[in-house]
Amino acid sequence: MYELFLRSLPLLKQAILMTLGLGISAFVLGSLLGMGVALMRNSALRVLRILAFTYVSIFRGTPLLVQILLVYFGLPRLGITLDPVPAALTSLTLFSASYLSENFRSGINSVDKGQWEACNSMGMGYWTSLRRIILPQAFRIALPPLGSRLIALMKDTSLASTVTVMELTRVAEQVGATTFRYMEMFLMVGFIYWVINQILTILQTWLEGRLTRHMR
Repeated sequence: MYELFLRSLPLLKQAILMTLGLGISAFVLGSLLGMGVALMRNSALRVLRILAFTYVSIFRGTPLLVQILLVYFGLPRLGITLDPVPAALTSLTLFSASYLSENFRSGINSVDKGQWEACNSMGMGYWTSLRRIILPQAFRIALPPLGSRLIALMKDTSLASTVTVMELTRVAEQVGATTFRYMEMFLMVGFIYWVINQILTILQTWLEGRLTRHMR
């Protein structure tokens, strides 16, 4: 297996960068979109709540693989053609945002209503209250599920191989096809995914400790 690892190392290096790039980019973009959707879900305007609920329902209720295939193969029928990487990133972002929005919404709703009342009594507007008081508390509450979503998203990047994105799973398929050593390649790639997610788990645990140490 070591000989196979050395043989495939150049491809694996590029694939690891692609996997990390896709996962982290989709998480950042999905967090921004998800926060907007979460605020829409809590909006006083009924139309915004309905739009946000519909978005979450669609993207959480359908498989990510179907969404990737629709973006890559379906959008060209509407005159929108995306290369494999942008198509995969778009799909992962839209999919992750639907879950992240619920993580953010639960965090915001978990903040005591008295915090809002205190902000109002001090003359703070909605956005100032949200930025200075509510979101910092909501983020600490939502951090564990946010970390879990990032880890899940790293594994979800493997589905980008279906549209020929050269991430870890795609490399394993290609090298396995040329060497007929599928088991070794997929064991190797599975171990790399595990290492990546273990590092993310350690970082999440460290960040949780930093943000909650004053509560102990």
